Amino acid sequence: MATLLKNHRRYHFDSDLEKALNRVDFFRIFHAMSLRFGFDHFGILQLGNEGDACTLSNRLVLHDLPSGLAEAYDKRHRFADSAAYKSLHASTIPSIWKADDPLGQGSNLVDQLGFEMLICVPVTGLNGARYAVLFLGDCEDIDQQAHFELCYDAICAFDYLYRLVLSNKAGLGLTPRETEILRWISHGKTASEIALIVSVSEHTVNSHTATILKKLDVVNRTQMVAKAIREQIIQ
Repeated sequence: MATLLKNHRRYHFDSDLEKALNRVDFFRIFHAMSLRFGFDHFGILQLGNEGDACTLSNRLVLHDLPSGLAEAYDKRHRFADSAAYKSLHASTIPSIWKADDPLGQGSNLVDQLGFEMLICVPVTGLNGARYAVLFLGDCEDIDQQAHFELCYDAICAFDYLYRLVLSNKAGLGLTPRETEILRWISHGKTASEIALIVSVSEHTVNSHTATILKKLDVVNRTQMVAKAIREQIIQ
């Protein structure tokens, strides 16, 4: 692992990322990153499924937005109607949004939040869960080189954030084998079918299933799959 990380270049936050241990450390890293590129604020957004009912405030897993701003936005607007939200579900290409973009009524997230510019950087956790790093501010524009650097820095920092902080919640303590069995259960496979697929005994599958139920704090398979999808343990 040390060799692998040595080959990953983290140009602007190398030592900070190596020392980061918790949410506070990553708050400082992303805050400094946003200021370095001329933005006032950042946000780490968990995307979930496009059709899910959601608000901006409950999708933000880490941010330095002014207190109450996301909640005030949610009282007046539907986050799922914003063009930025729809774009994040339609594409993994980083995007730039401005307050004066000619978007449809009720769909300009930047203007509704009271900023001039927003950059969205789609990112993905190791388990496939989709997130986005947001940068907001009143800067007029960003040149190509700075845009590339910001996106790269955001991807690097998010990788550390996910592995050290977010994955602890996303996995809810499931082992790789338990996650694999859970995924097959979500596809409607029986215990005997899963036993053949993963080359273990049916008793072992049932034992793993009981452990998964306990770890997810649910009482049956239906609740198990629903919670696993909601927590983005599986897609």
